[in-house]
Amino acid sequence: MKARLFGCQLLLALSLLSAACQSESDTRAALGKANIDYYARVWDVAINQGNTAILDSAYMDDAVLHTVPEITGKANVKAYYQNFVDGFSNRTFVVKESFGDGDRLVKYWQFKGTHTGTFFGIPATGKDVDVIGATLVTMRDGKIAEEQDFMDNLEFMRQLGIIPR
Repeated sequence: MKARLFGCQLLLALSLLSAACQSESDTRAALGKANIDYYARVWDVAINQGNTAILDSAYMDDAVLHTVPEITGKANVKAYYQNFVDGFSNRTFVVKESFGDGDRLVKYWQFKGTHTGTFFGIPATGKDVDVIGATLVTMRDGKIAEEQDFMDNLEFMRQLGIIPR
């Protein structure tokens, strides 16, 4: 009888542990989905619609964009992305795939546009660009805290005609 009681207690404990883990997993998945939806909307408004004012509320005050040089503070991050809006017409930014686990996101994206304005000091070339990349994102309290973009900058500069093929 003792062995049977112990077996029942063990089964109950394992069931409770499993339910707690499932609940944690479900919570992280739901948060990841909400963050992905929010993040996709921010970039549609900021880049496709050219309304970078949304970035004022999308980023944490101490946001970090890991690039060279590293950019810190939401005002500086906004200024960085404003270069894409000012530098390119016919912009399309498409999130092709994204994954989220709680406050950590990964997005695979494509950016297209025509270089018709000044872009980080580079005068307009009139060239079309079509680049793909990926971004690692950390969210905090429903806002963007960190980003790290990966793209083929050499190919990007070649498409702009800055570096010959």
